[in-house]
Amino acid sequence: MLLYRTNSGWWVETGSGTGVPLPDDEAQPVTTREDLLQHLESVVRGSTPQPLPRNPLAPIELQEVWAAGVTYYRSRQARMAEAEPAGGGDFYDRVYSAERPELFFKATRHRVVGPEAAVRIRRDSNWNVPEPELALLLSPRGKILGYTIANDMSSRDLEGANPLYLPQAKTYDACCALGPAILVVPDPLPSSTGIHLDIRREGQIVFHGSTSLAEMKRGLAELASFLYRESSFPDGCFLLTGTGIVPPDSFTLAVYDRIDIAIDGIGTLANTVEQAK
Repeated sequence: MLLYRTNSGWWVETGSGTGVPLPDDEAQPVTTREDLLQHLESVVRGSTPQPLPRNPLAPIELQEVWAAGVTYYRSRQARMAEAEPAGGGDFYDRVYSAERPELFFKATRHRVVGPEAAVRIRRDSNWNVPEPELALLLSPRGKILGYTIANDMSSRDLEGANPLYLPQAKTYDACCALGPAILVVPDPLPSSTGIHLDIRREGQIVFHGSTSLAEMKRGLAELASFLYRESSFPDGCFLLTGTGIVPPDSFTLAVYDRIDIAIDGIGTLANTVEQAK
């Protein structure tokens, strides 16, 4: 099932452009995935489908957004290459092989944008890329409730200059996009689930890349368990699970570029690029 957040509240898609609204007091799922699915199915059974509202919002309410890094071999290669001039490449090789994953704070709700909104590139950075990622919606107890698409915008020159600049490279206004919906399914996503990135400039594709969850080194539940070890999330949390698609070093985003990130079974998250004035 797909859950959409709209200006009129949360909706469950029922197919062919239709859906049913969720009661306001039950809009934010905080139970197990099994209980959530059972509840959504009962709402659908007891309601008449209506036209699904257009222009969904980012599917986030009070949750924090965190992220995992260097979970794909391709990301390890890119991080090592960008940090090598500053002598920090070894950090990323070591964390890729370590038991403990890299986890970092990404955004609060007001720094997150939804579908068809603009993500930003920093004014003090000359090397900016999108990072297409599967995002987990986690319950307050750290259980995976659902999945959505994320764009973890990154300033590669800042992070490469010094690993301690990671918060500045990752966290700023409109640094993250989520959407278009939350996928709630009874079973974990298969490893064959594909992730695809297209970047268009003046209508032409200037970069395309694809990967799948099979390329991840770490398990999704494993990442969630590390995040919740000593941190509580009373409203739940979104966890971005890393990227396996990295444009070449010669590429950087430009204002007005269009970023399309598609994940099998969820849909496509589309955003344009702007720069703060």
